[in-house]
Amino acid sequence: MSKQSAGILLYRTGNGPLEVLLGHMGGPFWARKDEGGWSLPKGEYGEDETPEAAARREFTEELGLPVPEGELIPLGEVRQSGGKTVTAWALRGDVDPAAVVAGTFEMEWPRGSGRMREFPELDRVEWFELEPARAKIVKGQRPFLDRVAELG
Repeated sequence: MSKQSAGILLYRTGNGPLEVLLGHMGGPFWARKDEGGWSLPKGEYGEDETPEAAARREFTEELGLPVPEGELIPLGEVRQSGGKTVTAWALRGDVDPAAVVAGTFEMEWPRGSGRMREFPELDRVEWFELEPARAKIVKGQRPFLDRVAELG
């Protein structure tokens, strides 16, 4: 069975065009990759958790902020190139990227060194209009941008 992940794509439509909140993936693999190195806040879950509960938990863990109030709108699933299935919801809301306190993960780095280092889950969080977001987001998650665009 492939890994499963769930997340929330926060969007806003103030007085201008629709914008989505994306996070640049932290850690050494993504440090020099900008285009294709961004994602909606998401994470893996197991059989003991529903996708929606996982999406809410991951939003809070990755951003250090509560999920804004509002209705979660299903965006369906996509299968990323690595085989992971991502389920996402859209949520109209607003957060200040400067208020984000990113969660962390630990991994051996450099690989084979035997030293464990801690890295942020997301090292930057920003609002993007849809066209710039298409270049930034991981290719496999682009269909979510098309689906949230329909919500306007």
